[in-house]
Amino acid sequence: MTERSEPQKPPMDSADKRSPQFGGLDEFLRRLDESGLIGSGLGGTGISGLLPKRVNADPQNVEKGLAQLVLTLIELLRQLMERQAVRRMEGGTLTDDEIERLGQTFMLLEKRMEELKKSFGLEGKDLNIDLGPLGKLL
Repeated sequence: MTERSEPQKPPMDSADKRSPQFGGLDEFLRRLDESGLIGSGLGGTGISGLLPKRVNADPQNVEKGLAQLVLTLIELLRQLMERQAVRRMEGGTLTDDEIERLGQTFMLLEKRMEELKKSFGLEGKDLNIDLGPLGKLL
């Protein structure tokens, strides 16, 4: 019985790990612009006109964006929990004490959410993220 072996590739040295044609991302983008393959329809700006030169990492904007994301998730969960509580209430599976506690909890959560939105300069509409073709989240 003969054993089949896969053809072995020659070991790659560090010089082979990067294409000799392009020295890095900047060089790649420059050559892509010069090729004219991407520039059509962009008003002559090419691909470099689409990419920012720097990432806007302003700490204030990052903090506000993170707060917006977290508060959106909390609002989504709050709405889901409220709907479930209403279903259980209508189904008769909650006692009067449970209904009262749930009502108080949701009111406190809503109050705290308003405080947090105000502290980050957000409004209710800011938490309704646009999901593109799926529509608005909330």
